[in-house]
Amino acid sequence: MARHNTHRATGAAEIRFPLGTAGKAATGIALAGAGVFGVLSGAQAATAAPAPAPAAHKATTAAPQTAQAPVERATAPTLTFTSKLRYGSTGGNVSELQSALNAKGASLAVDGKFGPRTLAAVKDFQASSGIAVDGVVGPETRGAMNGGSGSIPGGTGKSAPVQNSNSSSSVLAAARSQIGTGYVWGASNPGSGFDCSGLTSYAYKAAGIDVPRTSSQQVAAARQIPQSQAQPGDLVAWPGHVGIYAGNGKVVDAGRTPQAVTERSIWGNPTFHTFR
Repeated sequence: MARHNTHRATGAAEIRFPLGTAGKAATGIALAGAGVFGVLSGAQAATAAPAPAPAAHKATTAAPQTAQAPVERATAPTLTFTSKLRYGSTGGNVSELQSALNAKGASLAVDGKFGPRTLAAVKDFQASSGIAVDGVVGPETRGAMNGGSGSIPGGTGKSAPVQNSNSSSSVLAAARSQIGTGYVWGASNPGSGFDCSGLTSYAYKAAGIDVPRTSSQQVAAARQIPQSQAQPGDLVAWPGHVGIYAGNGKVVDAGRTPQAVTERSIWGNPTFHTFR
């Protein structure tokens, strides 16, 4: 009986065929000249192994591109109210105004409250439209917004300047004209009586600048500055009290003490604010 050669080449890689089912040994592969039965060298395995079936090609036809519809720029809604709006106003008319300002470049919460950010946006729009910068939304401002003119550059939300050197001088002059007038809480009556914010709102109004009535509202509406940048006509503020800066470390204010409008030296550590 012929004997099979069981010697293998030293160092040759090999593949052993697995046993078949039902306990029958898989048939070996005889390689001519190799003298090996049931063993295949690595190089031969690569040649003898069946090539994998080619993968099915997928359809590569690109989906047709559709033209994108142009995006229309939002237009500002028409303001329908006729009443004047100013700092402190509330309600649906203010919400309508805020939506219109947002369409012009502002970034306001539409909450129906005419606060500092809405005031700043109104002033920015007025400045860009070339109309009086007073923060009041009256016929002129409504007309500019409804006419589509003006925008809020960059949507900065920063207050536009409302004072110049002439108006600042007018503010101080108006405040000084009431020196000697008595202090009356809640009053704003030239020659009769003022409280602190009554005097400051009177002085600014006399210079053509519309500001809120109370001290806290005035401080919120103005821009805080360091004392080194303060100029005559700016606002000087303490907690619950305001006055008009007179320069040289002095203020014109209506104080509970001495119960009158006076010009006196600044005391304590107030803050300085401007509408410039």
